[in-house]
Amino acid sequence: MAVVAVAASITTATVILGYQGSQRRRRTKQLKDDHRLFSHPTSDKSNRPDSSGVTRDIVQPSGVAPGAQLKREKTKIEFDEELVSEQLARNIAFLGEEGVQKLRNSFVIVVGAGGVGSWAASMLIKSGIGRIRIVDYDHITLSGLNQHATANRADIGTPKAIAMKQYFRTIAPWVEVDARVECLQKDSAERLLSGNPDYVVDAIGDLTSKVQLLKYCYDHKIPVMSSMEAGAKADPSRVQISDISETFEDPLARAVRRRLKKVGIDTGIEVVFSTEKPHKARPSDQGAAQSGNTTQESSEYRPLPNYQSNLLPVLGPLPAMFGMSMATFITCKIAGWAMDPFPVKFRMELYQRLHRDLKAQEETLYPGSGDIKLDRRDVGYVVEEMFRGKSAISQSMDRLAVCRWRRDLPLSLLNAVVMTEKEMERHLALPVDADLETVYGKDIVEYVKGQYREEELINNL
Repeated sequence: MAVVAVAASITTATVILGYQGSQRRRRTKQLKDDHRLFSHPTSDKSNRPDSSGVTRDIVQPSGVAPGAQLKREKTKIEFDEELVSEQLARNIAFLGEEGVQKLRNSFVIVVGAGGVGSWAASMLIKSGIGRIRIVDYDHITLSGLNQHATANRADIGTPKAIAMKQYFRTIAPWVEVDARVECLQKDSAERLLSGNPDYVVDAIGDLTSKVQLLKYCYDHKIPVMSSMEAGAKADPSRVQISDISETFEDPLARAVRRRLKKVGIDTGIEVVFSTEKPHKARPSDQGAAQSGNTTQESSEYRPLPNYQSNLLPVLGPLPAMFGMSMATFITCKIAGWAMDPFPVKFRMELYQRLHRDLKAQEETLYPGSGDIKLDRRDVGYVVEEMFRGKSAISQSMDRLAVCRWRRDLPLSLLNAVVMTEKEMERHLALPVDADLETVYGKDIVEYVKGQYREEELINNL
């Protein structure tokens, strides 16, 4: 009897497992059939030589112009929910079914589809985002393939947004992808950022467009996360996420902060940046090639030839880290996953003391000058970014102080200097009209003037 019972159990289990295997094979075949049906949209092909002189077939959607969308395809494809859940099973195991459902109900806009934006969009799609809009006016170039998340050689000459939309159909065809071949500008921001997005990813390289995007999102209370400069940096351990007010050692972040400050925004924008000091590198022909801004590509592919491009040399993996950091942060935010961000440790207590001492100094020495124009963050900016945390006179980092450089001019970012406390005492004892070059020497005076010129240049960007 025992043998019969065991045999019956084995037979039953075999039938059940066989049925389940048959169902799985059927669903897998259905998924592959749908993939073949929708992942190869009808497109015109043009023979175009690549940089090596070899003529290749390049998928080029016909009649695509700035502002166009890929309309030949059905926007969203319905799939068996069991298969979708299986593809997202690992995210469900981590974030829970409720968290992944929040992602599938969410809408994210990615502005900029290059080395940062393409990785952010790709990982958001794979994490379960249900609807995404990709905004980028530019085209795939051969020199950009080493940084792009989805592009291959067959995509060269295709608008980045459309190439990514076609690729995403092979990864998650059920996701609604809205591709916009446009440049986000002041007059198009309202339309391109419409639809009540849960988050906006700013991966724009152009400073003017970046500031316009951030201001629009800030004014309309749209959650936004911005990528700072990945060029001329290489250390992966220095990548951090923080508020825009806490970013240092990043020239783009500095310029963005100054521009935002002019329009009344000091804080409230999340950014990914690197605390690594930029390597001493300057724009070059090689840098232009890496950015895709060669003369040939500019004339052939770029719809906006005057668009400001970043020519700093970029190490491919770093912008990918920026993009994936943004995607991870936004995924957790939307899914409701609790995070405890590691604080960026700056010397806020020092800035408070320096600001307090500076205010007392101004009231004592210049009683009729009114309230000082620098706040605590400005003092920190002068110390950390303009003078690199060191005395302008001795390069010492001990017991620092801030005061006017020229005593006959009002206090401002362009007339504030960092010294040690003893150096400041001697400086303030000088006659108001003292010849500073005679007192400190030409090298020190030129160094201080150089910091002011750099700040003035940033303010005029």
